[in-house]
Amino acid sequence: MNRPPATDADSQPAESQPASAHVRAFVVEADRAGGRLDRFLASEIPELSRSRLQELIEEGRVLVDGAACKPSHHLAVGESVALEMPPPQAAGVEPEEIPLEILYRDEDVAVVNKPAGMIVHPGAGASSGTLVAALLSCFGGSTGLSSIGGPLRAGIVHRLDKGTSGPLIVALNDAAHKQLVEQFSTRLVRKTYVALLHGKIKGDSGTIEMPIARDPRRRSRMTARRREGRAARTDWRVLLRLDGFSLVEADLHTGRTHQIRVHFSTLGYPVIGDTLYGAPRQERAGDATLPELGRNFLHAARVAFAQPRTGERIEVRAPLPSELRNYLSALAATKKFDETAIDAALRPFL
Repeated sequence: MNRPPATDADSQPAESQPASAHVRAFVVEADRAGGRLDRFLASEIPELSRSRLQELIEEGRVLVDGAACKPSHHLAVGESVALEMPPPQAAGVEPEEIPLEILYRDEDVAVVNKPAGMIVHPGAGASSGTLVAALLSCFGGSTGLSSIGGPLRAGIVHRLDKGTSGPLIVALNDAAHKQLVEQFSTRLVRKTYVALLHGKIKGDSGTIEMPIARDPRRRSRMTARRREGRAARTDWRVLLRLDGFSLVEADLHTGRTHQIRVHFSTLGYPVIGDTLYGAPRQERAGDATLPELGRNFLHAARVAFAQPRTGERIEVRAPLPSELRNYLSALAATKKFDETAIDAALRPFL
């Protein structure tokens, strides 16, 4: 079969391509029609794993006839597929002596308390100060962590957004990594978050089921306003109402990028501090303006999983960070709200 060769970024508008980016393009022929997008790319670009290709698709770096699609999109004859290859990253990560709070550790797995503001692994614009760099220092280099994710993601099984704090599971060997990935894929890992929302959410509990896709206009954002997207479900319940604010607990049944932030903002209740999804930089409470939080009010309060070797159920909790507790106190003071009610609502998370 004759397929057109890969092309470079010269055929794309100069202003839409990073200087070091490069585009590979293909046209779907009759014998490839009907196949999934991710499988098509895996056969065309065998040097990239299918999981890596799926990541690139979800990042909006793959366009089919100019539109972003999900990995399971079935291709039609004559469709053009363009993959924007990100610039190459460094071969590895240098260990950095960054303090880490270890919430749990055994011979196979550790759970660390990731602070808000820390990026999990190197990416665009971030090459130092990452959680991976701290893990390499804390666990004795790459030999003390699983290698399945590659040198840039040593030990990393899942991620938390930069602005989100809380427990993150780390695999200390490859066997544990594979077993934990299976638990995530079969949704056996339970993740519970606490979030303060802008607005009075309707009802005391509910379920949000909206597919999430990369926003084609702003690549840094996700959206729940497109038909294409990966299924996503968030269960929530109200812990406390503070006039124009809602403190909620959210359980994730899926782990899509920015899931909680996207789901609540789509309903009109963005997470406090989350300016990317519509929250004001500074909140007003009556006539008072609250200090800028400087992060999202989103905290992964607990995670539960099975120990990879024994199957024992393990639940790890991370106390609500002081800056979030202090923000609630400031909000209560402006509203003349009884702080004992806040203490009662937060008791499971302190």
